[in-house]
Amino acid sequence: MQLGVDFGTTRTIVAYADRGNYPVVTFADADGDPQEFVPTVVALVDDELVYGFEALRAAEAGAVPLRSFKRALASPEVGPHTVVHVGDRQVPLLEVITGFAASLRHELLTSGSARDLLEGPTLSAAIAVPAHAHGAQRFLTLEAFRRAGFEVTAMINEPSAAGLEYSHRQGRTLNSRRTRVVVYDLGGGTFDASLVKVDGTAHEVLDSLGLNDVGGDDIDVVLADCALAEAGLTWDDLDVRAQAELLGDAREAKERLSPQAKRLVIDVAGRPVIVKVAACYAAATPLVERTIAAMGPLLGMLEATDSPDLSDIAGIYLVGGASGLPLVPRLLRERFGRRVHRSPYPAASTAIGLAIAADRDSGYSLTDRLSRGFGVFREGESGRRLSFDPIIGREVVLPGAETADRVVVTRRYRAAHNVGWFRFVEYAALDQWGEPRGDIVPFAHVVFPFSPDLQGRDDLEQVGVQRTEGGPLIEERYTIDPHGMVEVNLTCLDTGYSQTHALRAREPVG
Repeated sequence: MQLGVDFGTTRTIVAYADRGNYPVVTFADADGDPQEFVPTVVALVDDELVYGFEALRAAEAGAVPLRSFKRALASPEVGPHTVVHVGDRQVPLLEVITGFAASLRHELLTSGSARDLLEGPTLSAAIAVPAHAHGAQRFLTLEAFRRAGFEVTAMINEPSAAGLEYSHRQGRTLNSRRTRVVVYDLGGGTFDASLVKVDGTAHEVLDSLGLNDVGGDDIDVVLADCALAEAGLTWDDLDVRAQAELLGDAREAKERLSPQAKRLVIDVAGRPVIVKVAACYAAATPLVERTIAAMGPLLGMLEATDSPDLSDIAGIYLVGGASGLPLVPRLLRERFGRRVHRSPYPAASTAIGLAIAADRDSGYSLTDRLSRGFGVFREGESGRRLSFDPIIGREVVLPGAETADRVVVTRRYRAAHNVGWFRFVEYAALDQWGEPRGDIVPFAHVVFPFSPDLQGRDDLEQVGVQRTEGGPLIEERYTIDPHGMVEVNLTCLDTGYSQTHALRAREPVG
């Protein structure tokens, strides 16, 4: 059976393919009640990490849970050896995600509603990542699920998967004139938007944009701030456990909000506080407006009236758990009118789309894009000048997961210096001068010996850059796999000396 796993910031949701249907797996919570998710939470109990509903039970017993640990993946500095704090322990982030994925796999095989249909021990699944996820995010997610016993058949951008669910459910809105869908995906930790062109069952992602620092978690903080202000307290007045409880109660209050609600009740240090919804919405509006502004370029140039031409847009599709906040569709409809459609299952839309993508018999196809650029800062003129070379554009089409193909970019040149300094980065956009702007994430810092007499030395950073004549022939080879991860190979073709740089974990966890 093919699974779709939406590894979410606050909740992880799994759907599966069942003869053209794509139901969501239910799991039993601490009270034995069915839930269509597993909480993405970890806690430390007697020096052992526990996950999901068990972690929530531990929190009720006094443990301090670590929620939203997925957000650590968005950091530009994240890597295979990044650590997070769980209780009073420092734990490698990769170990936490691997443990969570292993716990999820165990639940699927033992207590999930689809357990009788699953065949262990390895589970086949398409996994979701944010559209603007950089290489380290993708690598750590893929590595963790593989180590946990999943066969990852595809890693798909979250809004791209939701686009599949839209056309599967809302196909009647698509026609020969309206062929494009904008997916607005506001999750627990990130915001993504994708422009998807649909031709029957064929889906092509035209562009994707996103924000790594806006999500439902940030709205929870806004609601908690409002409750603290109403109670006459500050965050410093609460201990760590009380802060965690306040955020959890704010999250629950947010999820209970209806469009007609005027007040909400949030517990602050064990005391119920009544907060006006209008005040909370006023405080949260700037966050939602940031997402709308980030989505703007997908709709093309705005007219003088600030009203985009949506004539060939079938709909703006709202998915992600945080889009359930009534403020979100209200602000979007004020801006874009009746073309705004909210998924009937906003939290599960991505997981369902993943299951559709994983289903070999669905008939649906997806052409996705890299969604971020990859380039290098090079030193020239004996180190006196620094220039940026955008090697791979963010519009590059990813190879299909069902093939062994790779996207390859190759460059050859005669070396003009004795050593080359390469500072590889991933970037969100280029400015008018061709310089990277927005989120810039370091990939690798490499010093490569061009001169044969320097090859094999380990003190190259101490070698001064000198201009040479008639240097050796150098080849740079950049390879992108179906998961959107880049590998860099530098080779001196005259001598055969070569270096390969890619994101890898050196030691297995456990």
